[in-house]
Amino acid sequence: MRKFSGDRLLVATHNKGKLEEIADLLKPFGVTVVGAAEMGLPEPEETGTTFVENARIKAHAAAQATGLPALSDDSGLAVDALDGAPGVYTADWAETESGRDFVMAMEKTHAAVLATGKSQPWTARFCCTLVLAWPDGHDEVFPGAVEGRLTWPMRGDLGHGYDPMFIPEGFETTFGEMDRWEKNRMSHRADAFQKLVTGCFG
Repeated sequence: MRKFSGDRLLVATHNKGKLEEIADLLKPFGVTVVGAAEMGLPEPEETGTTFVENARIKAHAAAQATGLPALSDDSGLAVDALDGAPGVYTADWAETESGRDFVMAMEKTHAAVLATGKSQPWTARFCCTLVLAWPDGHDEVFPGAVEGRLTWPMRGDLGHGYDPMFIPEGFETTFGEMDRWEKNRMSHRADAFQKLVTGCFG
């Protein structure tokens, strides 16, 4: 396992919330986090069919373009009743001509689950794969997940994406009702991050 040895890390995301979350998680290691938008990087086309393939595409494109080690994640919601969908297409389910509409995406997911005729609990998990890539082409991969179930109607206006319809295991509140810091401690990204920190920063 290659250790991270530098003080600047490029995070291959244009998502401000994700960037803040990652910067906060890496603060104890004295690492300055810079985002892809700040570096003027385009978003590469995500042509992979798995979380790891897409995370690799983003991390390696950013590392090659800047000469900095780059961290990317690909994440999504996998619903058992839908055989793992929307999965890597989680964000695509929210796409509209005028940007992403996650309320529409949650309605679409709920309708798809109902159409299967499967009864509750509708088990699901948020998955996250982190890839840390170096400019020389080396990378390390860290998968994470948080188990839970879907609920309807959606609840809460905190968080982002599909959070208002997801209840993590052992809780009765949705991610959309949780304080961001509470959610970040147990999220799929936190799980993957713990493995990244142990492997590359520990």
